[in-house]
Amino acid sequence: MKKTGYKESFIFIIGTTPQIITETIYYLGVVNKPHITPDEIFIITTETGRNIVKSSLVAKGILKKLEDEHNLPEVPLSESSFLIPVDEAGSPLNDILDAHDNLVMGDFISSFIKKKSEDQSVRMHCSLAGGRKTMAFYLGSAMQMFGRSCDKLYHVLVTPEFESCSEFYYKPKTSKILTFSGKRINSGAATITLTELPFIRLRNKLALESSSFTDLIKEGQQEIDTAIFQPELKVILSERSLTIGSKTIKLPPLHLMIYCAYLKYKIYRCKYPERQYCADCTECFPSLLELATKTALEEMAKDYMKICPSKVSDFLHKNKDGLSVESIRQVTSKIRKAITEQLGDEALALYYTITTSVRQYANSRHGVRAEKGKIRIE
Repeated sequence: MKKTGYKESFIFIIGTTPQIITETIYYLGVVNKPHITPDEIFIITTETGRNIVKSSLVAKGILKKLEDEHNLPEVPLSESSFLIPVDEAGSPLNDILDAHDNLVMGDFISSFIKKKSEDQSVRMHCSLAGGRKTMAFYLGSAMQMFGRSCDKLYHVLVTPEFESCSEFYYKPKTSKILTFSGKRINSGAATITLTELPFIRLRNKLALESSSFTDLIKEGQQEIDTAIFQPELKVILSERSLTIGSKTIKLPPLHLMIYCAYLKYKIYRCKYPERQYCADCTECFPSLLELATKTALEEMAKDYMKICPSKVSDFLHKNKDGLSVESIRQVTSKIRKAITEQLGDEALALYYTITTSVRQYANSRHGVRAEKGKIRIE
């Protein structure tokens, strides 16, 4: 048996058709080249599903027959292989009957796949052919969010005459006559096909922290929206460099210093650090009076030292009491114009220019609306 260097983890979602387990193991271990056999097996199911799997594959010895007949290693099926979500009372789900049960199962599947994907020694082989259709949806979605390049997603297909045959679990070496719905069918006519399903891998493309499936979807959509509409804003002070996505924005040293001051309010003075996204929040926007102080200028001068080190002493001497409200107002107006013109996209520029949230002369509050997670200052 060819070794891949991975611990091969077979993951199934099962309802009342345990044949999916044996058909998948048969295909990967017998038909597939190179052969793949499970080092561990997990069956995400309900209490009813577990009883069906155990009564057929274990009690009737079907798994053992598959192993012996096709010279396969022992399938590591044990009590710990069964994964069953529980309700609020701690009782395992017997079936998926309503919207609440579906959400419980969705959270369970996504949480398990997320945790399993963190083990770099494991390669996941996930089958979504069994269980309720919603279970297949949750497993496919979880793989999109957390699946890695090595992980596989499958759907097993069987010749139609054998799909509902309760006696058919895999293709035996020696053909057998099976009876189904009053008809006699020859197992030799069966074809088992395991289709590998391609899927978009978003792992490491999105920052997904939640355990709830619903929250993961919201996080993912927010990440995609900001990735599409808000490219990264990057400042390298020592190079006087400001880029927004692939666009380079040129600002004079003073303007870049003041712009960075607004960006730092966004990054370091967030009033709701527990929130992952800023959205429409402008609580971090400073007033002109806050920036027009000696203390504020001394803080900004730390950046000016990196931007224009030879001029910082003269700059501080000329503005020893801080910048005036009017000078800051003029600079922010010029910054707004420069970014809008050089970015060449007025709708996008609204996120990166310095805009007003509250208008009250010197107490007017201004800031940058870009997501704080999209801002980098070096």
